[in-house]
Amino acid sequence: SLALGQQYSSLGSQPILCGSIPGLVPKQLRFCRNYIEIMPSVAEGVKLGIQECQHQFRGRRWNCTTIDDSLAIFGPVLDKATRESAFVHAIASAGVAFAVTRSCAEGTSTICGCDSHHKGPPGDGWKWGGCSEDADFGVLVSREFADARENRPDARSAMNRHNNEAGRTVSAHGTGWAKYALFKPPTERDLVYYENSPNFCEPNPETGSFGTRDRTCNVTSHGIDGCDLLCCGRGHNTRTEKRKEKCHCIFHWCCYVSCQECTRVYDVHTCK
Repeated sequence: SLALGQQYSSLGSQPILCGSIPGLVPKQLRFCRNYIEIMPSVAEGVKLGIQECQHQFRGRRWNCTTIDDSLAIFGPVLDKATRESAFVHAIASAGVAFAVTRSCAEGTSTICGCDSHHKGPPGDGWKWGGCSEDADFGVLVSREFADARENRPDARSAMNRHNNEAGRTVSAHGTGWAKYALFKPPTERDLVYYENSPNFCEPNPETGSFGTRDRTCNVTSHGIDGCDLLCCGRGHNTRTEKRKEKCHCIFHWCCYVSCQECTRVYDVHTCK
């Protein structure tokens, strides 16, 4: 997995000392040392993946909560072969492929794509260069770095490799962050998992569930973000909240906008 700890989130803004990054397996450490120039993009990709996960799951019982002071940034959630774990692997791998591709397109890295100067492979059977476009390079970087941890001959490693590749496939084809169908034979773009998820209604340190108490819910929704489902039948509290917002904005020629400041009152609903 790429989502190993909060340390990745700060790599893009600090000098990188590969040996100081906890959790790297030897192949990842070798990759980091040989191609340190690309590591800020790898770090940025992991951060993007986490942010996208939190956006996609913001209205669900499990909302991709992270733990700042833990090497396992998602806690025990990734210990099980659940759909949440599947999504995290896919979105992190897609994020790395996307961030590296973007870095190459912006010209911030000199070892991108088909640059023949960098041919030394960090692992067997993999080379820089020879690709047709920057997206291929981003996928290669993500595959080499993320899959380095998944070398065991068991079902879990096979699952993680498949989901890593599914995320990269979606990223490389430019279709954005995926929504995956669950009730058909899996294709290369589908996520796979083989363990049931906990309900995430109550805090449980063994499963990594934080519960849904005090979470904001949508009182008018009948979906998973609605108060009935998100609050797991416990009911919800309602309070009023005043917010200062810009209002009555006017465009002046030329060229600025002036606004007044209004105070508006909102009802906020939170799970009991």
